Amino acid sequence: MTTFLDFGLSKRVQQAIDDMGYEEPSPIQAACIPLVLEGRDVIGQAQTGTGKTAAFGIPLIEKASPEPRVQALVLTPTRELAIQVAGEFRKIGKYKRVRTLPIYGGQSIGHQIRAIQQGVQIVIGTPGRVLDHIRRGTLQLSSVRTVVLDEADEMLDMGFIEDIEAILQETPADRQTLLFSATFPDEVKRLAVRYMRSPEHVTVNRGEVTVPLIDQVYYKVLERNKLDSLCRVIDSEEVQLGIVFCRTKRGVDELTEALIARGYLVDGLHGDLSQAQRDRVMKRFRSGEIELLVATDVAARGLDVENVTHVINYDVPQDPESYVHRIGRTGRAGKRGLAITLVTPREFKLLKQIQRETKAQILMREVPTLADVAERQAEIWRNRLIEAIQSGGLGPYRAILGSLFDEFDPLDIASAALKLASAGELEPREEEDYDFGDTGASPGMVRFFVNIGRSNRVSPGDLVRMIAEEAGVPGQVVGKIDIFDRFTFVEVEQESAPFVYESLRQCRYNGMRVNLEPARPRSRSH
Repeated sequence: MTTFLDFGLSKRVQQAIDDMGYEEPSPIQAACIPLVLEGRDVIGQAQTGTGKTAAFGIPLIEKASPEPRVQALVLTPTRELAIQVAGEFRKIGKYKRVRTLPIYGGQSIGHQIRAIQQGVQIVIGTPGRVLDHIRRGTLQLSSVRTVVLDEADEMLDMGFIEDIEAILQETPADRQTLLFSATFPDEVKRLAVRYMRSPEHVTVNRGEVTVPLIDQVYYKVLERNKLDSLCRVIDSEEVQLGIVFCRTKRGVDELTEALIARGYLVDGLHGDLSQAQRDRVMKRFRSGEIELLVATDVAARGLDVENVTHVINYDVPQDPESYVHRIGRTGRAGKRGLAITLVTPREFKLLKQIQRETKAQILMREVPTLADVAERQAEIWRNRLIEAIQSGGLGPYRAILGSLFDEFDPLDIASAALKLASAGELEPREEEDYDFGDTGASPGMVRFFVNIGRSNRVSPGDLVRMIAEEAGVPGQVVGKIDIFDRFTFVEVEQESAPFVYESLRQCRYNGMRVNLEPARPRSRSH
């Protein structure tokens, strides 16, 4: 098993990686980091969400020197990706004196020029704006040692090929070139042949992944309600012993604290714990002192506890092997287990990929409503009371209550005792959800404005397909569609609207960033 320590990184970079909560490199990171550190040209086939930014970010930060000149250039198709990559680089370079700067259209060029003049080691930018700076003479690339083409297929789809070639011609001929792309159409291959020197191809071979016989379900949850949804799922399931998986160490710590604060019997397990702490947590888990263990993938490796009834993926794992490994913690010794995955709209494609590659049947379930949870809790408390009555030994309690029966109704006394014992958890609560207000939609629908229209060659069928795929909802939830030249109005059933809203704000259509927002009510003349 490869760890980040195997790469021999400097203390400052290693410390930053530890702070970010990464425990072990993802497959693309394990394959790419050593090659990039050696100075090799690399072609990496990787989707978003596989950890590819760190696969080139860690070695670039490691190799950067404090001299105030541009030593590396990363080209991205969109401003959003440039900002995202720059943010990741800043975290990796937290303890090292390396300045990174995102440059993109839509931001004041004067501000960018001043920032470059102050001395920047790594520039992350969109091709159009980078070329603009080169032509103005405000960005010098003569000292660049590495160029990264991130999401190359998308850049070429968006018509950036000439800009990219013009930028590459401004960099030294002996530079290192890294190219990352989810797909490899002919244009990307031609670009690689022309501008790369004996590149190493890195594709993560996922191999055959098989899933044990475990019932598998997923719940579609909204990012902002994720913790609340987890609690509802736990409350409506009979979790005797469960493992909840998070992607990072920080995620484990935060979720453990949040669940403890809500009264669950929980402890966390990750790579920062000493062996003694780890043993103590595992002893509590095996003895049933805690009912939920919150853990990272690495911490749970080799963990063999027979009576685990539930595995819950709080974060969708990054690859199918991790999914198979995680859910294999339940259903041991011939017992039936249940694997539950919480999926936010952003992670839906990742889940689809896991389903495709593992050929697993992962059934969708609705997150229990507050009314469902309350009913389940009421049933649990009724059963506890019946057990307590049947097991006897109530003498001391009857003595305390005896004098109260003269003053109060026995049912009121029992209700007050139950209220104290349940700490108010049986009291009704209000559902929280998105309130889109009046969008001018038909009854039971929400109307959205989308920034793509006829000029983007979008048809009603394309729009229904995009909504169904991105938000993981059936096409039937889409209602009336009005397509204009540069924008579209689309109606979606109220129940599915939050998922459509959260997922389509993050997607692209034919390389164009989709902007979707609740529509304003129609005017009377409409």
